Amino acid sequence: MRCSLNSLRNYLEVTKPKATLLLAFIAVASAVVAAGGPPFNPLTLVYVGLTVLVASAGANGLTNYLDRDIDARMPRTRHRALASKRIDPPEKALPFLVGLVLAGLALSWFITAQQAWHPAFIADVVGTAASLVWRKRATCVFPQGFLAGCAPVLIGWFAVNPHYNWHLALLCILIGLWLPLHVWSVMIAHREEYVRAKVVYFPINQDDGVVTRLLSGFVLALGVASVAIYFTGGFSLIYLFAAILLSGVMIIATFRLNRPEIPKNAWRLYKLSSFPYLGLLFLVMLIDVWF
Repeated sequence: MRCSLNSLRNYLEVTKPKATLLLAFIAVASAVVAAGGPPFNPLTLVYVGLTVLVASAGANGLTNYLDRDIDARMPRTRHRALASKRIDPPEKALPFLVGLVLAGLALSWFITAQQAWHPAFIADVVGTAASLVWRKRATCVFPQGFLAGCAPVLIGWFAVNPHYNWHLALLCILIGLWLPLHVWSVMIAHREEYVRAKVVYFPINQDDGVVTRLLSGFVLALGVASVAIYFTGGFSLIYLFAAILLSGVMIIATFRLNRPEIPKNAWRLYKLSSFPYLGLLFLVMLIDVWF
């Protein structure tokens, strides 16, 4: 029994559950925002959350599978289930992961009333494909990372509102500006590990000063985008206050990269950028619209 539980934990670990849950929550929040709050069919939120949860788990797991050799060469990631060979041979995980991806696509097909050209289904297909391209071996924040990151927003939005507008555009811009802060900060924090693993591309192949200046520009633009959403989304002052406060925290954390101990400060920025920033911002959107 204990062996079975350990095996189950290993397979769940491959799916990056924390990142997967965050993406599913963003999709649900986007659906609520797109609907303008209640009333709407609550089952739609369940289907949206489940669709992104399952599809993201499969896609995240497949990226772990494809990058397992690189993970094995990096101290930060060598203890992952596939890199450490807790799942051996690694191909044992493929049926589970591919099954999750196919199940996610099937769910998105269901919530779009079996319409192959429905924007929510297209977003799921494109987002899944982009996430498999966007990984350590061939990473590029734009456009692969942007497409993968925006997919949960698009799936949630189009599931309840098939119309594109400036509010949705700003939500996607927000994700696009957030991505470099989240991805590049962890790479700066573990620069030597990436170099030893022979993964040398931007920002690893650039001076810290160059990357810091770029991230400073991104974080200021991120703050502007988060505030602009207030004017297009019909939110209350509660959202505006939260957006300003969270943006201020991100700006301070990013500007701290100019100080000594860059790896330590970059790791703090990485940790701050995920749920404390992005998760809370979407949570405030959801609460504001819902109530």
